[in-house]
Amino acid sequence: MDWLILFLGIVLIVLGLVGCIVPVLPGPPLSFIGMLMVHFTRFADFTNNMLITMGFLALVVQILDYIVPVWGTKKFGGSKYGTWGSIIGLIAGIFVLPSIVVIGPFGIIGIIAGPFFGALIGEIIAGQTSEKAFKAAFGSFIGFLTGTLMKLATSIIITFIFAKEIISNIF
Repeated sequence: MDWLILFLGIVLIVLGLVGCIVPVLPGPPLSFIGMLMVHFTRFADFTNNMLITMGFLALVVQILDYIVPVWGTKKFGGSKYGTWGSIIGLIAGIFVLPSIVVIGPFGIIGIIAGPFFGALIGEIIAGQTSEKAFKAAFGSFIGFLTGTLMKLATSIIITFIFAKEIISNIF
């Protein structure tokens, strides 16, 4: 049974890394669940502090991934219209575009393009110049990249700790 749980843990770790790029999968939480599963086998013995810290980090980074594009819009001079446009665009990018086109890379395109075009449209509705509107939309894109990098860093850290523990207990 331990071998099966180890295999499932490895699958979740890999899915967690993939989930940092693919918007349908919650990357860091999947990586953490893989780590947590293996903790209950003979292959790993993480401390409670390690599990709490990694679980908290995975949760916080996952939440921040949805907040940072909105923050980027504000930071690059976006108004309330641009901020709300970014939020509406993010929601539309997550749910609408992938449900229209089920296969292909459109999920990630929706996650990137949704906040960008939402912020752009919001700023144009607010009467901003196209230059200022594009600047706010660019801030949304920078926020998306920042969120993705945070998720990737977190999942890589969890993967490293996971692999180190497994290797030290098997060999």
